[in-house]
Amino acid sequence: MKKTVIPLKRLIPGLIIGPASWLGPYIVMNSLFLPALIQHLNAANKVNLVALFSTCGMIVAAISNMIAGALSDRTKSRFGKRAPWILGGATVFMLSMILASFATNIPYLLIAWMIGQSALNFIVAPMVAWLDLAPKDGRGTASSAYGGLGMALGNNGFTVIGALFLSQYRLGFILFGIFTLIGTLIAVLIVHEPSSTEDVKHQEKKGSTFSFKEITQIFPKWAIGRDYYLALIGKLFQGVGNFAITGYILYIMTDFLHRGSNTQSSIQLINTIMLIFGILMGFVAGPISDKFKILKFPVAFSTIFLALGAITLFLLRNNVGIIVYAFSAGIGMGVWNSLDNLLNLEVIPDPNRVAFFLGVYNLGNTVTQAIAPVIAALVISWFGFSAIFIVSFIFSLVGGISMLCIKSVKR
Repeated sequence: MKKTVIPLKRLIPGLIIGPASWLGPYIVMNSLFLPALIQHLNAANKVNLVALFSTCGMIVAAISNMIAGALSDRTKSRFGKRAPWILGGATVFMLSMILASFATNIPYLLIAWMIGQSALNFIVAPMVAWLDLAPKDGRGTASSAYGGLGMALGNNGFTVIGALFLSQYRLGFILFGIFTLIGTLIAVLIVHEPSSTEDVKHQEKKGSTFSFKEITQIFPKWAIGRDYYLALIGKLFQGVGNFAITGYILYIMTDFLHRGSNTQSSIQLINTIMLIFGILMGFVAGPISDKFKILKFPVAFSTIFLALGAITLFLLRNNVGIIVYAFSAGIGMGVWNSLDNLLNLEVIPDPNRVAFFLGVYNLGNTVTQAIAPVIAALVISWFGFSAIFIVSFIFSLVGGISMLCIKSVKR
């Protein structure tokens, strides 16, 4: 059976608009509107409640991500495998955020937020699988569009607008929920997936149907999935190395570097430099990967830039150290975000379950954001702030070494 391919002129705009449309609103609501509403409803317990929402959200995200990926891999639709789930998830996410905006108590808000978290992952898992539709010689460019540009815009491009609605956070829930639906709809229309009915018929002829054996063997054994597991391990270690610093950047500036009144400007400088280099790498990393047929090496070596940035900030502890860290982390994360999904796509153990395995891999973002602060907090309490940079250095390098151990991707 001939593999479905979508031209880059359609795929790239969709891979930029799509992730920006769900990630941007989510970042704004999670970091601004949700804490504001929780504070309004129960100010005395706001810190513990934010932690509760975060923990419950991570659990719901992990479960729904795998389910969404598995279901979209099996979907028979004239609109394609991914589009029905993406639009369905966006619709439910919008409705749940509208419901959240009317919350008058914490249990109501928690239920609405968890429904939204589940729905969000029915966008995320199928959408990242669009990368598998890119032409063979354009996969790096497609991966850069998704991770380097779309995700960068989502992470950094919406917070400024969201801050304008901080005093009207209930309205913010509604508007950004609607934006998610509109943005994902535009992305789906641009990509315009072909029908998946023939794909499913082909799988059925091969006997690719659900069975008890398959359910009990969701993940393949090490001998089969070795390279996939190495990529997943690499992502987890790299993620901890990155978030160990970014999650405590405020306290690093105040308690370790003693920036005082310059704390805010220092953090803004770091974020600005990282955003610029993240977007720049999004433009160049993918095309360079396609042109020179290299993938494993730039992904693995990107962790060296993270490690270098961490150790420089530890050694210099001044403006030069801050700038070097921002440049190094910006380049490292820019290259990583642009290409790591593509590397994972190349080592997926079952080509019929692309969305499932990419979805599990992308859980590395959620899991590491939850794990890294815990590890960092323990290290800080035992050894002080200095040790956090050593942890970041070691974890980043281990992540890169894990990637280099992948055998099926030569370079």
